[in-house]
Amino acid sequence: MKLLEDRIRQDSEVLPGDVLKINSFLNHQVDPELMMAVGKEFARLFDQSGVTKVLTCEASGIAPGVMAAYELHVPMVFARKKKPSTLNDAVYWADVYSYTKKTANQICVEQKFLHEDDNLLIIDDFLANGEAVKGMINIANQAKADVAGIGIVVAKTFQGGSSWIKEHGYRLESLANIASLANGEVQFADEK
Repeated sequence: MKLLEDRIRQDSEVLPGDVLKINSFLNHQVDPELMMAVGKEFARLFDQSGVTKVLTCEASGIAPGVMAAYELHVPMVFARKKKPSTLNDAVYWADVYSYTKKTANQICVEQKFLHEDDNLLIIDDFLANGEAVKGMINIANQAKADVAGIGIVVAKTFQGGSSWIKEHGYRLESLANIASLANGEVQFADEK
């Protein structure tokens, strides 16, 4: 998606450890026009997939997830990183390791929001090693829901997440594919 790639070129920062900082438009401050374009693109890509719900993870997956859900005319459910006191015990849980934060979290979704007749589109902001996506797939499996596909805003294809998703038979659509962050420079997959 050229609009997204242009924004990454313009406003991102490469940090040590192959971390791409895009907090000026997605991970801290959100550009709603860009996120609407992202949502429209995911809706176009998955329009014929019979999606009944979008599943994402808080917090940075919410903006692209809600825009995709809006365009697909379906609800969005987000996995929470902490169980609030208002949540009952009927939840699906999964362990997720954060590549950027170097911490493990448990994510959860209340069971009443996911069902075996759901066909889920999993949306996430970043794909590195795929831990958040694996956690959301785990939750989908607990609910006996189908996974129509996985939409990623930015995928670092040089890490293992993209390969894992494809090897496990899931449809993967990434809007910006980064092949390298070597020498502090973003190189997109189509530039190699």
